[in-house]
Amino acid sequence: MNAAAWGLLVVFGLAAPFLVYPVFAMKILCLALFACAFNLLLGYTGLLSFGHAAFLGTAGYVTGHTVKALGFQPEVGILAGTAAAAALGYVFGSLAIRRAGIYFAMITLALAQMVYFMSLQMPFTGGEDGLQGVPRGKLFGVIDLMQPLYMYYFVFAIFLAGFWVVYRTIHSPFGQVLKAIRENEPRAISLGYDVEKYKLTAFVLSTALSGLAGATKTLVFQLASLTDVHWHTSGEVVLMTLLGGMGTVFGPVVGAIVVVSLQNYGANIGEWVIVITGTIFVICVLAFRRGIVGEIAVLFKK
Repeated sequence: MNAAAWGLLVVFGLAAPFLVYPVFAMKILCLALFACAFNLLLGYTGLLSFGHAAFLGTAGYVTGHTVKALGFQPEVGILAGTAAAAALGYVFGSLAIRRAGIYFAMITLALAQMVYFMSLQMPFTGGEDGLQGVPRGKLFGVIDLMQPLYMYYFVFAIFLAGFWVVYRTIHSPFGQVLKAIRENEPRAISLGYDVEKYKLTAFVLSTALSGLAGATKTLVFQLASLTDVHWHTSGEVVLMTLLGGMGTVFGPVVGAIVVVSLQNYGANIGEWVIVITGTIFVICVLAFRRGIVGEIAVLFKK
């Protein structure tokens, strides 16, 4: 089943720019990677973060500044953004994992709001106007990323790499310990595992992958804005994860496709798209509690 799913993912990914608008497909890939990173924390570790947009947006600003103001190549900008998100994740995680449940969620939200207000005030971010006109540049000094197809396949390669990291993590001994912590933390402690260390490692890995998604998104749209660090974006990634299937490998990808498609094709009906998205979410919570992919997996097992 996993091999077939991987095959379909690769095939659809390679064909996507010929079926839909490439920028739309790239947005789905960036947010799908963001949702997969968030799912690693919520679905497999049991930690609900309400501030993951801080890492997406911080990486975007750092990447945009590195490429635009400092003149580095796009791959260097992406690495810088990812590293900044991981470093911020280490600081936030060291503070937040000392608490659990709703307290953990509220701490991450409060810290993320600090990042939002700093992004609003700091001069290099552009404030309310955002960091505009970020050049895509040339990959390794050779491949012109201004060409939509080249840019798309670059983004797709990044998505596959990030998705593979998540997949390998959850199917490794480290991932099994994370699941044990999610299911019964006191028992994991009694078995001798340093639970806080495992939580912090998972948190930093999740934030690094979120940063990778944010850095790539900035190059795609040539823009880093306050929207990326706003609490609403943190809420959207929760929605994507729950809608697709929390604790499933491909669920966040499906959730991202559904949410981004609704936003894109429902833009002409204004704010009603929020009502429609909310209605779909409520229906899924009431009738498909495992999410779209979770319910499909149960049907296959039967």
